[in-house]
Amino acid sequence: PYGTAIQALGLTEADYRGTLTVNHDQKGNNDILNLTRPDAIAGIARAYIESGADILATNSFNANSISQADYG
Repeated sequence: PYGTAIQALGLTEADYRGTLTVNHDQKGNNDILNLTRPDAIAGIARAYIESGADILATNSFNANSISQADYG
């Protein structure tokens, strides 16, 4: 559910990239947000907790070399 919640934030490519120097478009790279926008990820987790969730997953669905290759 992180992907859907992240999409609802309406982030721009600059939001995904943050202050990192990268050569490829990072929009859609939800995993990089753990580094560049930890506030956004924490906010999503907080919303799940406040809704009564007992278990939280990590925002690391595509944190692997194959998926990250799409983002350079």
